[in-house]
Amino acid sequence: MDASDTPRRSGLRGFGRTGPSPWTDLDRPPLDEEALRHDLIVPGGLWTSLDVVTETGSTNTDLAARAKAGAAQGAVLVAEAQSAARGRLDRQWTAPARSGLFLSVLLRPEEVPVERYGWLPILVGVAAASTLDRIAEVEVGLKWPNDLQVEIDGAERKIGGILTELAGGAVVVGIGLNVSLREQELPVPTAASLALAGAATTDRGTLLRALLRELAELYREWTAAAGDPHASDLLRAYVERCSTLGRRVKVHLPGDRELVGEAVAVDGDGRLVVRTPDGARRAVGAGDVVHVRPEAR
Repeated sequence: MDASDTPRRSGLRGFGRTGPSPWTDLDRPPLDEEALRHDLIVPGGLWTSLDVVTETGSTNTDLAARAKAGAAQGAVLVAEAQSAARGRLDRQWTAPARSGLFLSVLLRPEEVPVERYGWLPILVGVAAASTLDRIAEVEVGLKWPNDLQVEIDGAERKIGGILTELAGGAVVVGIGLNVSLREQELPVPTAASLALAGAATTDRGTLLRALLRELAELYREWTAAAGDPHASDLLRAYVERCSTLGRRVKVHLPGDRELVGEAVAVDGDGRLVVRTPDGARRAVGAGDVVHVRPEAR
């Protein structure tokens, strides 16, 4: 992180000095850092620190630097805005300030073999989808591996995504969720937000509390099972929400290669299993895939 990317603290006084007031858009009030800490950092809980910054380049980049410096498990970093947010394969994206939840969490799953760390983005996806179903009352599906999708007027549209990175022996998980974006603010026509999906609430504080509590619970179950996706019931929970399964798909692979067939399963390593027209089954991992698209018959 460059010096120019130094995060600015949230809070009314900070906003008054460094930029326009966050209250200029009453539909997008700032998060209350002190209240979030009070509710989420509890004795024996997973979350050990929580910081809200007005703006930064990337919460994943910032928290990865902390992880390499030895930060404890359970650190949470939330940004009201990001100027250099990254998705999978370093894809860039932007969103208006306070229009969504943009955060990263630091995890050190020492009880889990490294080869099972690939289940973490899937776990976070399940936690996010479950939270939004329950709190926002919006049915959310998971496009393999971990894009959050809703259906609006018969079309599936993306409302969020998850990015995991290894840093200093830890795993940093970034979560981006569109909450109050209006139609004219969407980066692409295939995107959406909770507001556009008719959510029962778009209160970011409420959503963030529920998401972190759900994530902590699922994470404890998964680590207690040493990351086993069967014993922790994670595989079943994911398959129930995976909108990719049962569909004919085109998998775009590096080098302009393609794999076409029916998505029939997710295996014990979290890979998508595609049955090709000749009946063969091929498993592909998230790190090997550029895109997975529905394929017209």
